[in-house]
Formats: sequence, structure tokens, C-alpha cells
Amino acid sequence: MTDPSLTPGVWDRIRAGRAPDPVAIDALSGGQVARLGRDGAAELGGGLRARLLGAGALEELLERPGVTDVVVNGDGAVWVDAGRGLERAPVDLGDGEARRRLAVRLAGQAGRRLDDASPYVDGLLPSGVRLHAILPPLAEGGVHLSLRVPARGGLDLDDLVDLGTVPAAWRGPLRALVDRRVAFLVTGGTGAGKTTLLAALLSCAGPRERLVLVEDVRELAVRHPHVVRLEARRPNVEGVGEVPLRTLVRQALRMRPDRLVVGEVRGAEISELLAALNTGHDGGCGTVHANTAADVVARVEALGALAGLPVPAVHAQLVSAVQVVLHLRRGSGAGVRRLESVAVLERAPAPGGEPVVRDALTWDGRECATGPGWARLSALIGPAGGLP
Repeated sequence: MTDPSLTPGVWDRIRAGRAPDPVAIDALSGGQVARLGRDGAAELGGGLRARLLGAGALEELLERPGVTDVVVNGDGAVWVDAGRGLERAPVDLGDGEARRRLAVRLAGQAGRRLDDASPYVDGLLPSGVRLHAILPPLAEGGVHLSLRVPARGGLDLDDLVDLGTVPAAWRGPLRALVDRRVAFLVTGGTGAGKTTLLAALLSCAGPRERLVLVEDVRELAVRHPHVVRLEARRPNVEGVGEVPLRTLVRQALRMRPDRLVVGEVRGAEISELLAALNTGHDGGCGTVHANTAADVVARVEALGALAGLPVPAVHAQLVSAVQVVLHLRRGSGAGVRRLESVAVLERAPAPGGEPVVRDALTWDGRECATGPGWARLSALIGPAGGLP
């Protein structure tokens, strides 16, 4: 017997074995208004959407204002970061098998496969949330889920000043950095806010500029009228069809970019990025994992080795391609993200000297100071970038 609340079109979808969609769920919940009332039917529809199309019991956490990360451990414990560091959330996702089904369903929404043959996945959900999932025995206990929530609508530089990530005194120098088309890298640890700061700085670019963004998984939320996005592709179930970042960086150079942006440089694509920034593509930028601004040289050396580049070649390209390093630190306890330093990258004065990173501006969360690299930074950004 069929439910008369479902339209013929919805039943056609069901008979065809198609996955639930918003139309079918709205039709089902709408047919319960007489029994549950409008509020009850709306609640039913919201619950069905969360369980069938969303993240289930995690959906409410992902929709909370200020939440940046939701993680699920193998034992089922759920933790949420709303800007104060990870805190335990009283959410029950059921037993291990239920959590695995949730992970598999989320992977499917991201267009990825998650099973024993492909036990980990990195993808983007339709809502824009970045998903990472990994199954036992690679992860102990049970499935581990990591969900990164993008900034709602993207943040600009003024927003980061208001949030306390960037000191107000640095607003001028950072805008001038973008206006003068200085090439820079944003560094920091996981969750330090590198992508957020990069997107905010890109929003300062002139409206007539064409920004070509290359990412492994789409994360950058840039407020700008002319953004072109390229996203890497993993191999399919037959192990073919992969398009890595290195290939996309090469393709981006043929797309007339005013600014070439690599969301996260973490592999052999560093060679293409450095080559591009050395051939007239001013204003390029990206993010790199590093513990301090000074560590960026060693980090780029390691990435260059993946591309088969000798260290002298990496050094030569790095000092001529990148002028500035912006380093973010995530504080313990309160979980505050802070732009700790703005540094310049230059070659040591000795003949054949290696690249060195010199602090130009530093901030400990209370006071700002200038460092030995301030004169060089001032020359790069010009009078408009002076401190107040």
C-alpha cells in the first residue's frame, strides 16, 4: 500500500531505487501536517534531512555559530571546537556499526568511496564541510571522523581584526602587501587559521584581478568577484583518473591568472609554484605547514625533494619567488588563533648564503613590535603600508 502523502513523482524515485532527496523528504513530512501539526511536520522533515542527507546527530553541531571543527573518535566520543579548543559534546552516535554507516554515507555525499578496500577518505560535503574519515584497522577502536566547517560566507581582513586574529595596527601593512602584489606564504600548524587568513587577504585584491585557486579539497572562501577554482581529483575505484595538484598548477598557468593561489602546498607541486612565481606571476601565494616562520625554508626544502629538486635549486627559486612569510599560531586553552609574525625572506649576506627568514613585525597578543626585517618589508609595501 502506498502513502497518499507522496506524489507520483516521489514514488517513481523510490521505485527506481534512487537515494532520498529534498523533494521526497519534504513531500513525506508535508503529508504529516494533519497528524503532527506544522511545527511537528517541520521537525520531522528536519530530522529526516539530517539523518538521510546531512550528518545525522552531528548536524546540529555543524550548524552552531562559531563552530570550526567536529571530530568523532573511534570510541564514539564527539568533540567540538567553537573557538575555545576542543570540548566534549554530549552526542550519541550509536554503536560502532552505526558510526561506520554514517561515515560511509558522508563519504558518498562527498563523491568518495569508503570501505575495506579504500579505508580512508578526504572530501567535501555538499554543505561545504570538509570531511576526513578513516576506518579500522588503520585507526584504533572504530571509525574516526574529522569535519572542518568553513567560515560562513568567508571573512575579510576587518573581520579578523575584530576577532583578535590580526592586530588593528597591521591592517595597513597587510593591505599594502596585497596591493603591491608581493608574493607570500602563510604558515602555521593544523587548525591555526592559515586558510582563513589567506582568503581574507585575497578579498583585498582589486576587483579587476582574476584569481585562480588550486586546492586539493575546496576550502578557500574568498569574497571576490572573479575567482576561478581548480580542485584535484583522486583516482577512481579502478585506480585511474587521478589529477594531482602538480598538474593543476601547470594548467592554471595557462588560464591567464592575475594571481596564482595554491590553497595548501604539501607535495611536489612546490616546483611548479616556485617556477610560476619566478616567471612574472606576481602576487602569488599559498599556505604551508610549519611550526615557525623560520622553519619555512626547511619545509620547502623537503617539499622540493619530493619534486626531485636539489637544495641549491630550491634555495635559488625560493628567495626570488617569495618575499614574505605570515606565521599564525593557535594558542592553548582558549584556542585563539593569532597572526604571530610577518617576516621577510631573503638570502644571507655571505656569498652563496642560504635563505633566511627575518621577523619584520611580531605580536604576542598584547604588544606589537618591529624586528630586523622591518626595513626590508617597508621597502616592499611602500609608504601606504606604514604603521599608525
